[in-house]
Amino acid sequence: MTVPEERLMDEKARPVPRRYGPSTVATMRVVRLGEMGAFLDGGTGNTSDDILLHASQQTHPVAVGDEVEVFLYLDPKRRLTASMRVPKMREGQIARLKVINVSRDGAFLDVGAERGIFMPYAGMRGRPQVGEVVWAKLYTDKSGRLAVTMEVEDEMRRASQPAKDVKVGAQVTGAIYNYTEAGAFLFSEERYIVFIANKEMPARPRVGEVVTARVTYVRPDGRLNASLRQAKEKALLTDAERILQLMQGRQGRMPYSDKTSPEIIKDVFQISKAAFKRALGHLLKEGRIEERDGWTYLK
Repeated sequence: MTVPEERLMDEKARPVPRRYGPSTVATMRVVRLGEMGAFLDGGTGNTSDDILLHASQQTHPVAVGDEVEVFLYLDPKRRLTASMRVPKMREGQIARLKVINVSRDGAFLDVGAERGIFMPYAGMRGRPQVGEVVWAKLYTDKSGRLAVTMEVEDEMRRASQPAKDVKVGAQVTGAIYNYTEAGAFLFSEERYIVFIANKEMPARPRVGEVVTARVTYVRPDGRLNASLRQAKEKALLTDAERILQLMQGRQGRMPYSDKTSPEIIKDVFQISKAAFKRALGHLLKEGRIEERDGWTYLK
């Protein structure tokens, strides 16, 4: 036997690697039918590598020789299994997706396939929880598997449109899709990109949360700046009512005045010292309160 013949026999003896892996979409041929469903050609030449397409995972009956598009995943026994319920979005697309499971390494999002698609920890924006809906993109990772990421800034920019005929004071509604050190970014229902500075958020919404914001500035590039705070006129009345309610619960008096430190005001009323002084001045002007020796009293 010659050396080349020995090499040829060695190569024939080597196992043929699997062509397919989990969390992928493939078009496969039905090679036979069984009691449990159809078997798809695993592409190795070995029938033991054929992949089951269970009858319950078929969206319509199949026959031998049919070419079917399937989503591949691992069943509870770690066997590669097929389903005709494939993702409802294409690679590179972004969509609002529901979080269906969270683990130490990441989360699984519902893309309409038989199983959720994994989002690695590195692809998260914030810490999404089960049941929340977030903006995410479908992509193929380095191992060839489908995955999702919340890193959608480039896609948002391409999908957005400049705001036209939007006036300061208008309301915009959309979902938060990212945070930076300066604030949050929102993608509105009209496909506007909206920036909300940290100082314009009384409370920090979660990534994915839908909020309604008030436009404070229309930028030359068509993007918007907005605020989650009330307009000063409305906030004044709300803050004044908060002060009155506290005093009514303290027998008509409180140990706070315009001399009280900003830290105490923030802790007690959850508003800034400036907002507190505006509301206090409003109540003084209306004759509803009076100040004496660092205390404030109802009149």
